Amino acid sequence: MSLSDNKVAAVAAVSDMGRARQFFEETLGLSPAETGADGTEVLYGCGDGTGLLVYPSPDHAGKGTATIAAWEVDDFDAELAALKEKGVSFEIYAGFDQDEDGVMRMDGARVAWFTDPDGNTFAMSGA
Repeated sequence: MSLSDNKVAAVAAVSDMGRARQFFEETLGLSPAETGADGTEVLYGCGDGTGLLVYPSPDHAGKGTATIAAWEVDDFDAELAALKEKGVSFEIYAGFDQDEDGVMRMDGARVAWFTDPDGNTFAMSGA
């Protein structure tokens, strides 16, 4: 047995669950799959049995400096346009070869990064 035989989920600490739920549900279009017993944490189900757990932890929200989760999407252009239409702005990093939308090409794929209201960094990639 190995951890590689098991599912893994991304986890995001947030400072305000109401604001976070609005972002993840209304802006990103995620649907809650489970809610913690006390109602404060939410697991958003994603493709192939994966998920994103969002929980309140104001002292730790947005403190990471790296991407905490990435979605691999089938229609990159459509997802990019839909997120931009909902007000998501994509990050542009110094030293990365990104276009004006924040999209970087790497190994035949494209990737773009965005943050939630707390500054947690997420990415999406696709052809």
